[in-house]
Amino acid sequence: MNYVKFGNTGMDVSPLCLGAMGFGDPNSGFHKWVLEETESKKVIKKALELGINFFDTANVYSYGASEKILGKALNEYAKRDEIVVATKLYTKMKKAPNSGGLSRKEIFHQIDESLARLEMDYVDLYIVHRWDYNTPIEETMEALHDIVKSGKVRYIGASAMYAWQFAKAQAVAEKHGWTKFVSMQNHLNLLYREEEREMLPLCEDQKIAVTPYSPLAAGRLTRDWEATTKRFLTDTTAQSKYDSTEEQDKIIVQRVAELAEKRGVKRAQIALAWLLQKQPVVAPIIGATKESHLLDALPALELQLSTEEVAYLEESYLPHKVVGAI
Repeated sequence: MNYVKFGNTGMDVSPLCLGAMGFGDPNSGFHKWVLEETESKKVIKKALELGINFFDTANVYSYGASEKILGKALNEYAKRDEIVVATKLYTKMKKAPNSGGLSRKEIFHQIDESLARLEMDYVDLYIVHRWDYNTPIEETMEALHDIVKSGKVRYIGASAMYAWQFAKAQAVAEKHGWTKFVSMQNHLNLLYREEEREMLPLCEDQKIAVTPYSPLAAGRLTRDWEATTKRFLTDTTAQSKYDSTEEQDKIIVQRVAELAEKRGVKRAQIALAWLLQKQPVVAPIIGATKESHLLDALPALELQLSTEEVAYLEESYLPHKVVGAI
């Protein structure tokens, strides 16, 4: 594994990140298709064996169960100083006052909750999962700065917001001498490229590490459109992202399949190679739920697409409704 610097930091990460949304409790009310602990740990262990050192979870994934499983596996199989662990906050964890959002109160509470579930003293990257329209950005950025200074967090990142919001947060932090975001976790893949308009140029200019989520469009880029899986049938979040643009997206999926066959590689490798050739992209987040998913993804790191191949994959894309930055 050839490790890369995480944006404008000195931290080394694998150019693929293992996302932990697929690990947890199928009975939690979050997602029915997630793996429970025994099967989850097999995937996490395999990722470590392959050299992946970057892991991403969130407090809301199976309402804490994902953090517990990931923390247990990493504490068992890895050396803490060699791995990079990211978690996120924003979404309500229960129906009660002061649950959810990015208030100072919630940030201080949720970092302690996440650390307890992970059984760790700190996280390497703490990410705000969405923009909070109900809390002043000054309050959020100062609180994030304070938990960095407390030693509970090494770096902070952002996810799923408009470029103007990200720029505003960075400007507020810079004005007050507070810690700035070093990463952007955004929705980006061959079926959804709206981030290319504003966010990617901003991140490239500011040397922000981009870690796209859903790089394979919840599996749609890895198989024929007609093929189904348990996740395909039950993942209502993915359905809301992609079902309304099915007809135009089918053409892109077909071209991925065509190019994969021509190059003698897996479709996932084509989709990931396309992402990795974008300048600010550091590490796509792959939501592997089988060891084979990791093995299928890894060769993408060595796959170089030609300018003509990139153009062929991209030319059928039509503008999509903005999803994620809500």
